[in-house]
Amino acid sequence: MASFTYDGLNRQGQSVHGEVVADNSTVAIDKLREAGVVVTDISEKVIKEKKAKGGKKVTLTDVSLFSRQMAAMLSAGVPVTRALSTLAKQTTNPTLASAITEIAKSVESGGTLADAFAAYPKIFNRLFVSMIETGELGGILEQSLMSLSVQLQKEKNLKDNIKSAVSYPKNIGMFALLLLVVMLVVMVPMFQKMIPDTTPVNGLTAAIFTLSGSLRGQWYYWILGVAVLVTVGVLIKRSAPAHRLWENNKLRLPMFGDFITKMCVARFCRTFATLISGGVTAVEALQSAGPTAGSDMVEKAVNDAIADIEEGKSISESLDKSGIFPPMVIGMIAIGEEAGTLPELLDKVAEFYEEDVEVTSRNLRSMIEPIALILVGGLVGTMLISLYLPIFTATTATGS
Repeated sequence: MASFTYDGLNRQGQSVHGEVVADNSTVAIDKLREAGVVVTDISEKVIKEKKAKGGKKVTLTDVSLFSRQMAAMLSAGVPVTRALSTLAKQTTNPTLASAITEIAKSVESGGTLADAFAAYPKIFNRLFVSMIETGELGGILEQSLMSLSVQLQKEKNLKDNIKSAVSYPKNIGMFALLLLVVMLVVMVPMFQKMIPDTTPVNGLTAAIFTLSGSLRGQWYYWILGVAVLVTVGVLIKRSAPAHRLWENNKLRLPMFGDFITKMCVARFCRTFATLISGGVTAVEALQSAGPTAGSDMVEKAVNDAIADIEEGKSISESLDKSGIFPPMVIGMIAIGEEAGTLPELLDKVAEFYEEDVEVTSRNLRSMIEPIALILVGGLVGTMLISLYLPIFTATTATGS
């Protein structure tokens, strides 16, 4: 979202000046035309991103609770600025409290609520700002905030399911690495002392002894090497080519590709439904919902669909061209367009895929668990066998 300042003429032919929030200047001009303003000049206003004080991360739960509390206060007839000031004092998260305080000051000085929230994009995303703007313009701010609260809580549940699928293999990998280091540093020297110098050792055992000695004697090189690898890895991960490579292929990954696709579709449908039900036009809703899906390919497909929709094609037909969205999603959108129940059907699609993501995350964990245990067991077993073999050789030689 961006803010635009404009000059124009109203229906009475009088000169007017003001601000409007939109995704681009074309959308801004269309909004003003609908409001009866003929635009003579328009330019984008640079909204300086503000950093809230406090340092503590603002979670989806914090923003969801704030939305619900503010909706309740507005329904009770409390003015917006007073509601914001009160919530700033009640909020336990200092970063969010600082942001709300500044937002209240901005609104008191004459700024719009949408612009005030837009100044904190790291706390309030595009969806939030779009819904606030719609609520302001349509006089349904309370309903918009309640919809946001529900949406954000469902987004948190979806993220929790994703974390549960990813955290287990990550934790097992870290445990296996730690176990390997402990064995090399502590256990291998003990076994090495038990083996006579005259006893021949196989290649694997010799490699383990060499690695153990290197870790114990030149640990500073290993720490430096790991630091360099991590730094290079982070730089590569953040690079544009690596980002494009990942985004272009992550939906096709074995095992995880289907899971990521369902996750992206669930996010897109939920956000799209929330915006449509809040009174946002289909094109504006798609412009905001595309980036929230979590996939550049989905966002590109949505942007391509927007161009087709503006030419007069249906939403379902436009989205179907990309081949990314499952047939069920396209079918439900088509039915919703024909029956005029698009928000309700999108909600049902989102619920279906959110439940599917939860089930898939459990299935992935059940598949990964035995594989991870076998790998860890194989690592420990191989290490022990390679260490015991020289001892058996030495014992056999002594006995003979």
